[in-house]
Amino acid sequence: MEKLVINIPERKSTLVKQILKGLGVIIQQETHSNISAYKQKIAKISTWSDDDLKIFEGIV
Repeated sequence: MEKLVINIPERKSTLVKQILKGLGVIIQQETHSNISAYKQKIAKISTWSDDDLKIFEGIV
């Protein structure tokens, strides 16, 4: 079986899910059951100050 991730516009989500279910596709809901692991994961995201970004000015 192949796993496929798709982004569906909010207003078309129900229709697309109905069509896929009719074709025998299993739809799994994304879960964040382990909140502490999720918090640890997003805590690793760094923030950059304006001074940090000055190094990139003029490169593009």
